[in-house]
Amino acid sequence: MKEVYDFLKEANTYFLATEDGNQPRVRPFGTINIFEDKLYIQTGKVKKVYRQIKANPKIEISATVGDQWIRVEATAIEDDRIEPKESMLKAYPSLQKMYKADDGNTTVFYLTNVTATIFSFSAEPKTYQF
Repeated sequence: MKEVYDFLKEANTYFLATEDGNQPRVRPFGTINIFEDKLYIQTGKVKKVYRQIKANPKIEISATVGDQWIRVEATAIEDDRIEPKESMLKAYPSLQKMYKADDGNTTVFYLTNVTATIFSFSAEPKTYQF
């Protein structure tokens, strides 16, 4: 899990794919955090991406760093406790202007059933499962 976190953190921006009916949706994300040995992402409940994840929690993430790229397949599970939200906001102080842990909008999802593969043109793929 740490290798996947480190890659996404270094990438700074990754792309999250969801499903909206029969249409795939992809958008840039930037939040990634480890809390209680789980990998978390963050969004707002008012956003379409939230409703899409709730309707179908299977997501994919992709990002690049230099000549490497990662593909992460996962199931996103909402964690509505205040503690993981506070941890995320502490890790991303710039979000505190838009989100509060107890605002009723901020939410976090931890990733489970994860298969993450880091690829490059010069090395064999590395796959992580957790």
